[in-house]
Amino acid sequence: MTIPDPWPAPRALSPVDLTVSLPGSKSLTNRALILAALADAPSVVRRALRSRDTVLMAAALTALGAAVDTSGSDWRVTPGPWRADAEVDCGLAGTVMRFVPPVAALADGPVAFDGDPHMRNRPVGVMLDALRGLGVRMDDTDRLPFTLHGTGSVRGGRVVIDASASSQFVSALLLAGARYEEGVDVVHDGPPVPSLPHIDMTVAMLRQHGVQVDASVPDRWTVAPGPVKAVDHLIEPDLSNAGPFLGLAAATGGRITVRDWPAETTQAGAALRDILSSMGCEVSLCEEGLTVTGPDRLVGVDLDLHDVGELAPVVAALCALADGPSHLRGIAHIRGHETDRLAALATELGALGADVTEHEDGLSFRPAPLHGGLFHTYSDHRMAHAAVVLGAVVDQVEVENVTTTGKTFPDFPGTWSGLFTGAEG
Repeated sequence: MTIPDPWPAPRALSPVDLTVSLPGSKSLTNRALILAALADAPSVVRRALRSRDTVLMAAALTALGAAVDTSGSDWRVTPGPWRADAEVDCGLAGTVMRFVPPVAALADGPVAFDGDPHMRNRPVGVMLDALRGLGVRMDDTDRLPFTLHGTGSVRGGRVVIDASASSQFVSALLLAGARYEEGVDVVHDGPPVPSLPHIDMTVAMLRQHGVQVDASVPDRWTVAPGPVKAVDHLIEPDLSNAGPFLGLAAATGGRITVRDWPAETTQAGAALRDILSSMGCEVSLCEEGLTVTGPDRLVGVDLDLHDVGELAPVVAALCALADGPSHLRGIAHIRGHETDRLAALATELGALGADVTEHEDGLSFRPAPLHGGLFHTYSDHRMAHAAVVLGAVVDQVEVENVTTTGKTFPDFPGTWSGLFTGAEG
């Protein structure tokens, strides 16, 4: 299928009533791949998400010496001796840029990292400084591209970092820490760490692999040195990618069920249940999945999204449609995501008529009529998610570079278009 650019967002002519299945979680898949490559025997990542980010992770680990068979829906990972003189392409994947260097430090020789042009603007210096403090030698830089010069082992030990820009700095060190001679003791010193559920996810998965992790002290995580046991993982649906689908129910006053929604999960997307409920939706979880039924009119909200910033773009789109004022706060850190999401959302929503004010750490909305126009995505999949939700209820919204959604959702445009019976573009 050829996808035009810009892409006319399908318009819902009536409230939707649908059941959807989602691809697997990127966050779980990439953590599972890292731990499988560090493990003491082969293992399988079942129902792995096949997207640009996860394929880049598999390629990075393969470049370092692991064997990752991605030919089927279940990916088999065989740890191998770490290779030097490797090159790692990070693309636009923050998990590759931040999770792989602590693993590559175990190689005996140089490993070079680079990525898409925009990735050279994303912060990684905190983690590179942390690795230097743990005994790893690398180029004197705080941005891509950089080269890490491994010696075959890492001393490890205690390191103090400011992880207020990204929880990935903590997760990156924890994932590899058990393979360091002294383990790793990560102390956060700074403003609150965003997206804490992602660190909880990392800790839970480490423990599944038999790694001893002490997270009993706030802002401190200690991983004991030792083996990483091989464990097969079954990947849950990506709950953050449920945002635009559940947002579609909210925006149209319709009903959508997302199949196989887990009763318990460490994914940040689980917060969608409470967020949508606060906006007036009916939300219920049963054996089939999670069902959201939208209201006649969306309610404005005041939300602190600090721990779930990745949900902000879709929530912002719904706030622009709400019947009352809204304020989203605690999300200054999303300025360092695939793009400056706060500035991008303010610009693009405002261009469609939204009464939106950008703040240092969030966005405020007042009700205003919206109109069609071109919505730029800035090569950011979450921006595209916001655009298609608006396009479902606003005439003639066009989405620039909608294919950027392939970062975490294969053929999102085809899946989304297929939801609209009798839709108009």
